[in-house]
Amino acid sequence: MSAAVIALRNVTMAFQSVTALRDISLEAHAGKVLALLGDNGAGKSTLIKVLSGVHRPTAGSVEVDGKAVVFRGAHDARAAGVSTVFQDLAVCDLMSISRNMVLGNEPVKGFGPFRIYDARKAEAVAREALATLGVDLRRRFSDPAATLSGGQKQAVAIARAIAYGSRCLILDEPTAALAVRQTEQVLDQVRRARDAGQAVILIMHNLAQALSVADTVVVLARGRVMGQFSSADADIEHITQLVAQG
Repeated sequence: MSAAVIALRNVTMAFQSVTALRDISLEAHAGKVLALLGDNGAGKSTLIKVLSGVHRPTAGSVEVDGKAVVFRGAHDARAAGVSTVFQDLAVCDLMSISRNMVLGNEPVKGFGPFRIYDARKAEAVAREALATLGVDLRRRFSDPAATLSGGQKQAVAIARAIAYGSRCLILDEPTAALAVRQTEQVLDQVRRARDAGQAVILIMHNLAQALSVADTVVVLARGRVMGQFSSADADIEHITQLVAQG
């Protein structure tokens, strides 16, 4: 198997007297979905922040393509191709759909100092990126993102990450508070991102949903890895017991 797109090696994360992660090791590979399961307080949020460059681990290392790296901030992680879609920060409701798609990478037209936002180019980027996920929003790209459903907003955020160089896509509870139909849409987007070659790290509470898309499941409790399983061999009752230990 090729080197992991991103990996943690014996990572510990401590905040003064509180140790949030203890000796964590895991790998995310291209074209595979790694699901992280755990109850509240299991360490999932801290782990995401280490992977996305928000926190530097107290001990251990982060690797990209088999080489140890130091993320000095979220910008370093993004430059390495690691994109994180947080549950509550997927899109800006007041901006258009196309503007959300190019947020931070806005195309411009003109010459010298006389440059303006290129709305037509932004719409083309949005159209192509969403087509990669097989998504039809049934909206004008000039419509505000507030007109989208929760599942559609996740689609925009996932497509944006892929369009701008993501190699590892981290999704933080992407189906939380979504209706059943919207949840299925998001899970389908996860499958399409995987099939497009992304390494996907999926943070979830719902075991059944995780097993429906994951290749590997890692269970966290009290900041430790309690078990790692192939989804094909996963024993739901056993995993549920491990999650409950948190």
